[in-house]
This record gives sequence, C-alpha cells and structure tokens, in this order.
Amino acid sequence: MQDPMHIPASRSLILGSSSPYRRELLARLRLPFEVLAPEVEEAQQDAESPRQLACRLAMSKARAVAARRPQGVVIGSDQVADLDGEAIGKPMNHARAVAQLQRMRGRTVVFQTAVAVVCEATGFAELDLAQVRVRFRALDDAEIERYLIREQPYDCAGSAKSEALGIALLDSIESDDPTALVGLPLIRTCRMLRAAGLRLL
Repeated sequence: MQDPMHIPASRSLILGSSSPYRRELLARLRLPFEVLAPEVEEAQQDAESPRQLACRLAMSKARAVAARRPQGVVIGSDQVADLDGEAIGKPMNHARAVAQLQRMRGRTVVFQTAVAVVCEATGFAELDLAQVRVRFRALDDAEIERYLIREQPYDCAGSAKSEALGIALLDSIESDDPTALVGLPLIRTCRMLRAAGLRLL
C-alpha cells in the first residue's frame, strides 16, 4: 500500500524560494520537498500597487521554477509591506531598517503575502493572497536601535521579524492565515496543494 504522505517523483514538491523562513514553514507540513531559487527580477513596476506586486512576483517565481521542472508542483510566494499604498521591501542594511521602522511606528501596515502553486505538466495554476494588518507600537529611537542590533532583520519586509523579537514591536496582528506574516500562508498553501492533487494527511 502506498504511503499517503509520499509524493511520486513525477509530481515532486518544489519550493521556488531562497527564503529560509519559507523553507522552515513548508517543512511543518512534513512533506518531502526540494528548494530551487526562482531567479526573478523583483523590481516594482510603474503604477503597480503593493498587492499587485506581491501577486505578480509570487506567480512569476512559481512559473520560473515550473519551466525548469514541468513535472513538479511548484510553490512561489512573495511578501510586500504596504504602508498606505506604498511598497516597503527588505531594508538590506541598518540605516534603511531604522528609516522603515521610524516611518511605521504608531501606524498600521498591511503585509501583502501572495502564494502561487503551479504544475506545468497538468496545467494547474492558482494564486491567492493573505493580508495581515499589523499595528506597530509608538516605538522610540532607542527601542528601534536595540531591536535592530539584536535581531538584524535586514532580509525581512518592513524590518519586522515577527516570529522572533520583532513581535515586541507590535500592538496587534489581524489575519485569517497566521503564518502569512512570516512569509508563507500555510492555510492557503495547503488548500492549493490539495487542489493540485497532493495528499497532505
């Protein structure tokens, strides 16, 4: 009898992301998967909203990897912090992280986290978006500095590493998919993987 957790090699599960956070989240499902970097240009296009940017990049990442592995079921995901319609990306250095958190303190930021699942061989392609409303505390400059020195979240959208010390920056989180803020909305991902034909339980 075939193990229901086993995914045939012809339909291997692939995470199209170089993010260690998404890798850790997907591992929670206890499915075998491999990781391939999508190598997609992530620049925002003219007049593109944060929501549109996250959705386009999630699907682009999934399709880029699926083109290389057409028999696989590929997950692509992207997250953009949305501050009143402005996209706030990864700071990549200390000075930019300080500036981001100074702008966001005392304000509500919507983290737009998109996920796409694609299988070229079967023609399956679905996209979904989880929105997480995050209210930041009225942080003072010393708190921001201490947080950044301890956590160094320079590869996190909006400098907010909520799964670690970044939770201390926040007043509230509103979401129907709790892992979305970390970078991969697992409820939506599970739904699409089932629709793609994978058995999770």
